[in-house]
Amino acid sequence: MSENKVSIAPVSGKHDFKAFVDLKYRLYADDPNFVPQLRSEEEELLTPGKNPFFDHARHQFFLARRGEKVVGRISAHIDELALSQPREKGFGPGCGQWGLLEAEDEETATALIATAEDWLRGHGMTRVLAPISMSVWEEPGLLVKGYDHPPTVMMGHDKPEYRGWIEGDGYTQVKSLLTYDLDITKEFPPIVQRIVTAGKKNPRIRIRPVEVKHFAREAAIVIDILNDAWSDNWGFVPFTAREAEYGGKKMTPLIREDLNMIAELDGKPVAFMLTWSNANEPIKEIGGKLLPFGWIKMLLWLRNPKCTTMRVPLMGVKKEFQNSRLASQLAFMMIDAIRRNAAKNYGATRGEIGWILEDNKGMIAIADAIDSHVNKEYLIYEKAL
Repeated sequence: MSENKVSIAPVSGKHDFKAFVDLKYRLYADDPNFVPQLRSEEEELLTPGKNPFFDHARHQFFLARRGEKVVGRISAHIDELALSQPREKGFGPGCGQWGLLEAEDEETATALIATAEDWLRGHGMTRVLAPISMSVWEEPGLLVKGYDHPPTVMMGHDKPEYRGWIEGDGYTQVKSLLTYDLDITKEFPPIVQRIVTAGKKNPRIRIRPVEVKHFAREAAIVIDILNDAWSDNWGFVPFTAREAEYGGKKMTPLIREDLNMIAELDGKPVAFMLTWSNANEPIKEIGGKLLPFGWIKMLLWLRNPKCTTMRVPLMGVKKEFQNSRLASQLAFMMIDAIRRNAAKNYGATRGEIGWILEDNKGMIAIADAIDSHVNKEYLIYEKAL
């Protein structure tokens, strides 16, 4: 076989799996804004039996080689829960996905995408949304804006040339996901301050921190609100009980009571906002390696997670209150409380809110009102198979 010819085969065995994981670290070694994640974490996310996403998903990983050299990778996968969603919400019957694409060149990327498409067709899929790596709750979309600064925790980072390669294969943009950057050292505009002050005077409203000692109860509240609040959103796939438990355990080290809020109305939880210290900052410092001494730095940081940036990955208001003045008031009150605590207790200077769907007018209006601006954009593409 010619040394220049690309060959693609399914991942088989430990050696292939290691090569699949390791490829991204090699391809981005010279990118100053790449954050090499802990390999153990990357491997766990890709392992059935560990990541509960695979409880309801079929998948196949592929490697591309030239000769003996690994030059690309991709995952093709089908989320059974996504198949059960209405077509107008993005997924639906016959919709598969591919993700985790990395390639040294366009020829390799094209061959990998074609292989993933063939696998999806072979499993009865008629349409594909991509890239989604691997659950929509993990790292959906391709980075197309914001290459000039590192991603925050659980956000993706891609090479600029991938956009042209994907679009050149007949993919069209179906949805844009935005993240917003906020200077948390500044007070909110006067009109927002007045809304927050009025909310604090309202005896029906209570903004309270999560209580870690009652973690199971608090997690159940958040998941209940999330599955209700997001149920009409494009791309929504409900969390399963196992995913909620898994996600809670994974993120427990980052959870600080004063950075995560639940809003109550007349004593009943109706909204929440989660905020995480940006673990990518210490991970980048140790180069994604716990050994020999990286684990010490990570342990010390987790005990006192000082950082420049905080990320708001999820928030939600129960559906019955959406599109109301109360919804925005609760959001402003939670953001304000978290903003103050993040700056005072953790030394943070900026927050990143998102991702937010491009047509989520309510959240975009809130982001605009507090003088935040778009700092990263991710695209999800569609193609008929």
